[in-house]
Amino acid sequence: MPQVKKPRKGSLQFHPRVRAKRLYPSISAYPVTDKPKVLAFAGYKSSMLHAIVLDNVKGSPTFGQEISVPITVLDCPPLKVIGVRAYQKATQGSKVLTEAITKDLPKNLSRKIKVGNFKTEENLSAIEKNLDKVTNLRLIVSTQPRLSGVGKKTPEVFEVEIGGLNAGEKLPFAKQMLGKEIKPNDVIKEGELVDVVAVTKGKGTAGPVKRFGVRIQNRHAKQKRRHVGAIAAQTPGRVLWTSPMAGQLGTFTRTELNKRVLKIGDGDITPKSGFTRYGVIKGNYILLQGSVPGTKKRLVLLRPAIRPHKLKFLLPEIKEIIK
Repeated sequence: MPQVKKPRKGSLQFHPRVRAKRLYPSISAYPVTDKPKVLAFAGYKSSMLHAIVLDNVKGSPTFGQEISVPITVLDCPPLKVIGVRAYQKATQGSKVLTEAITKDLPKNLSRKIKVGNFKTEENLSAIEKNLDKVTNLRLIVSTQPRLSGVGKKTPEVFEVEIGGLNAGEKLPFAKQMLGKEIKPNDVIKEGELVDVVAVTKGKGTAGPVKRFGVRIQNRHAKQKRRHVGAIAAQTPGRVLWTSPMAGQLGTFTRTELNKRVLKIGDGDITPKSGFTRYGVIKGNYILLQGSVPGTKKRLVLLRPAIRPHKLKFLLPEIKEIIK
């Protein structure tokens, strides 16, 4: 009798499935640009709405018609540039050469950064002297949750890539940005495609059926239905990592590509009653077409699309936003 073969039960996509180290992610890859500019932004997920939009995508079945699309509202207070970090080549990747922190720090940063004599000018001159060793320059930025509707005080601190071909082009731009604020319009334009990086909703411990999509067994399966038939074979005599088993589900760092920016506005999006379980958007906001990973009040990172569609998108024409 020939050997019976069939596809495996359970998806191995996104393996290993481990909990994120923190509730806001970091971006590991950026698009390549010639000119120095900031290549990422961040906003707090506040709500989802519907918008009536004129379909201007050529080739679409509804081209030229008004359609209803789901939109995600991101509360985007300006990012504060608090430092510049220089990297040098190491035996395994890169390591920090030095960093320059501005003296004008936002409030509630004592948990993130030790306040003291930062020697900003000395560290900047040290970066300039050792520019031949510097392989990359990044901005250290801080969110300003006091300007949002999140209702918390402690900001998030993370790194943001600077566009450009070498460190010599990035350094003057980094010096110029130190201590200033970055607004959404400085990074993203309406109609562009962006990639969204966020931490998904946490769902705790889940079984193999929910976690991997394993088929539910029939009633003859040893009085167990939501389990794997066999977790290992006789040979090699051990349980492989590919075996679907119960474990952590959710709170994963995920990246979704090519989300269209419908609008970048300022403070006119909040309903009269406020957004449920969020509050009021006080300043800048971004409307993205489609959904975004994570729960409300979670920080979402945006970058220009690293693999954009070849199809060109025109500026979106929003007829109405249904609140």
